[in-house]
Parts: sequence; structure tokens; C-alpha cells
Amino acid sequence: MPRRIIRKQYRKARYILYRETLIDAKEHILTFIGSFVGIGLIGLLNSQYLVASDNLFLIGSFGASSVLVYGIINSPLAQPRNLIGGHVICAIIGVTVFKLFAGELWFACALAVSLSIVAMQITKTLHPPGGATALIAVTGGKKIEELGYLYVLSPVLSGVLILFAVALIFNNLRHRKYPSKPILNRNRTLRAKSHI
Repeated sequence: MPRRIIRKQYRKARYILYRETLIDAKEHILTFIGSFVGIGLIGLLNSQYLVASDNLFLIGSFGASSVLVYGIINSPLAQPRNLIGGHVICAIIGVTVFKLFAGELWFACALAVSLSIVAMQITKTLHPPGGATALIAVTGGKKIEELGYLYVLSPVLSGVLILFAVALIFNNLRHRKYPSKPILNRNRTLRAKSHI
């Protein structure tokens, strides 16, 4: 009897491993094209309007956002409210903290990131790359410092809106659906249907 159970569990584990390692080439192609176009458009704007050394439109947190909004589109962290709200809130906090504590860089960095995380939790806009957006506002150098609160509008808001627009196009091709419905709404809908 135990031998049969072990064999059954082994077959089950093999099947799960097989399913988890299947490669969906079309899905990967859409992910590649979406992220390429999103980051490419931001980079194109950067190259048209700024010299290469300015590089203000492209900030590192957009790369991490691309992983979420093109790679795992059903994640709550990848939804538009989180993408846009998370970056904008964190940019505002990052600039504010830098203006108040520019003399103590280590403190400003820690405070900007920590306040950003809590603010995203409170506003239900948690988007992990937002922490990097706040950190860039503090450590981004002279050009970011000169922007002040304009940093919130460009590169942050303008870049995030480009990523979002491209995500709407590429994430709704084939069987994809973006934005996805929040889990809470799905559960409420299911409960409402069960009471009918």
C-alpha cells in the first residue's frame, strides 16, 4: 500500500513539474514585444529631447515595473492603480524627503523608501518598483535634484503612462486580459451569484 501511494505522489509531482516548466512561446513573445516597445518608447523620447548623458526619462524602476506589467500581468502589484499610484506617491515622497534631509543622505534614503512603502500600503497602491523611484529621487544626482517636484511629472508620471498605454495594447492580445479584476471583486461577484 505505501509503495502505491509513493508512486502516485511521484507521478503527481512529475506532472506538476511538467506543467510548470512548459514554455508558451506566444506568451513570451508578447511579453518581449510589450516590454521592448514600452521601454523603447521612453528611450526614444529620451534620445530625441535630451543628450545621452541626461538620461532623465529612463529611470531604473521602470525596468522593474516592466517585469510586473508585461510579465506577470495578473499580479495585484501590476494593476494600473498600483503602477501609476505607486510610482507617483513614491516620487512625491522621495523629492520631499530629499528637500528636507539632503544633508544626511543615508537618512534620506532610508526614510524615503520606508515612508514610500507605508504610503503605498495605506493607499493600496503597493508597487515594489516605487521604492526605487523614491530612492532615485534622493540619489539621482544633480539633474534629478534640479527637477524638484517636476520629477514627479517627468520622468515618473510620463514614463509610467507610456508603460501603461503599451500594457493595455499588448496585454489584451490573445488570451490575456489587463487590467485584471481585483480578487475582492471576484469573490463578491461569486457570493452575489450564489445568493441568487
